[in-house]
Amino acid sequence: MALKHAVLAALLGGEYSGYQLTKIFDVGVSNFWYAAPQQLYAELTRLEADGLITGREVVQKGRPNKRVFTVTDAGLGELTAFAAAPAKPLLIRDDLVVKVHAVDRLDPAPVIAQLRERAREAAAKLDLFGQILARLRGDLDEETFLREGEHVGPYLSCLAGCRLERETHDWCLQTARTLTERAARTEGRTS
Repeated sequence: MALKHAVLAALLGGEYSGYQLTKIFDVGVSNFWYAAPQQLYAELTRLEADGLITGREVVQKGRPNKRVFTVTDAGLGELTAFAAAPAKPLLIRDDLVVKVHAVDRLDPAPVIAQLRERAREAAAKLDLFGQILARLRGDLDEETFLREGEHVGPYLSCLAGCRLERETHDWCLQTARTLTERAARTEGRTS
């Protein structure tokens, strides 16, 4: 997947400015794709030049004008071709997991602190995703929304983010607890 596909998918929700798109990526898209704001602005320029999105200027009173973007038919065609192509396997590159892998030869204290911090971050994301899911569902319960609601794609991708963050949260706490207990036993033997 290229950044262009994530941007096109995010723009399916409506007409957004670059600033709004960065907020969408921070909140909703970040559970499956990370991009820095400067990457997003550069991608919007490329997508517009390629005819996959179209932009228009919006005049604002008391604030600078802004450009908002929407997906074109060509952009929808690009997403259609992307959706039909085989998905690549998930690749994980996580420096914290590398630190845990090497922890037997390291001081575990900084790794334990980072695991606890990552668990806190995951809990915060879970809370945010819960708010997003509630907003997307509106007055419907989840089962009814999944069966009858509009825009189920963003909801389902947010559910994937919830599961990932819940698993991350639980793994980090369990791993921190294990390393803390092992360090206490090791310290007890050397005292």
